Amino acid sequence: MKLATYSANGLTRTGIVVGDQIVDSGIPGTMIDLIRDWDALRPGLEAKAVAGIGVPLSSVKLEAPVQRPGKIFAIGLNYADHIEESKMAVPERQVWFTKAQTSVNAPYDPIAIAKGTTTNDYEVELVAIIGKGGKHVSADNAAAAIFGYCVGNDVTERMWQHASPQWSLGKSFDTHAPMGPWIVTADEAGDPHKLGLRCFVNGEMRQDSNTSHLVFNIWQQVEHLSTGMTLEPGDVLFTGTPGGVGAAMNPRQFLAPGDIVRCEVDGLGYIEGVMVGES
Repeated sequence: MKLATYSANGLTRTGIVVGDQIVDSGIPGTMIDLIRDWDALRPGLEAKAVAGIGVPLSSVKLEAPVQRPGKIFAIGLNYADHIEESKMAVPERQVWFTKAQTSVNAPYDPIAIAKGTTTNDYEVELVAIIGKGGKHVSADNAAAAIFGYCVGNDVTERMWQHASPQWSLGKSFDTHAPMGPWIVTADEAGDPHKLGLRCFVNGEMRQDSNTSHLVFNIWQQVEHLSTGMTLEPGDVLFTGTPGGVGAAMNPRQFLAPGDIVRCEVDGLGYIEGVMVGES
């Protein structure tokens, strides 16, 4: 099932994407509420999807599927080619950082270049959305902790990222976590370790890889994070980016106002935003 957060007629709601239509879920609250109560709500939502009484997707505005996640974690240095181009060693332990809630952005909204910054970069990623979650979740049981998946762009301001040992500031600028266009539930997405992912800038392919190349797979990521914290419904995990980032090109190719960045993952759709200078 494809589940979206959308705005229409001044209201923001959740819905089921069926073809080129969106069917309102009829459920009060946010996507986090829907995920938390999924087991009870699923039969009714499946019935609504079959009935298919909705409105055209083109008539609504798609928002980030989870607009205010409790936690946003992202793993760095998790594809071998990206590690090589970054001129860093393969990490022995997982390297994590956070992105601020205020970095969340809708799938097709503009992406801001903050005043005084010139080293904005793209990073296509598969994003995992936590469902049941939990603490001390083993890798063997991690699949059951995940609700679904979507496309993400871990937009990064490189100068700010590398200005200190902690990357979070350079990763947390406003609008720098576009994701969507919807959540594909885990049962429909299939094996998350066999998905092609790509990033284009102005139509030029910059990144082209497959999640089969993850250094630490998604089950290992869930196990690692849940060792120290409880993963809750709607938490967001950016699972790593492959090689091809602008900072590693020769000469470097950072994003400029007017650039159009498209990120896509097989079976999950695509997100696309235009870079705009902050006013």
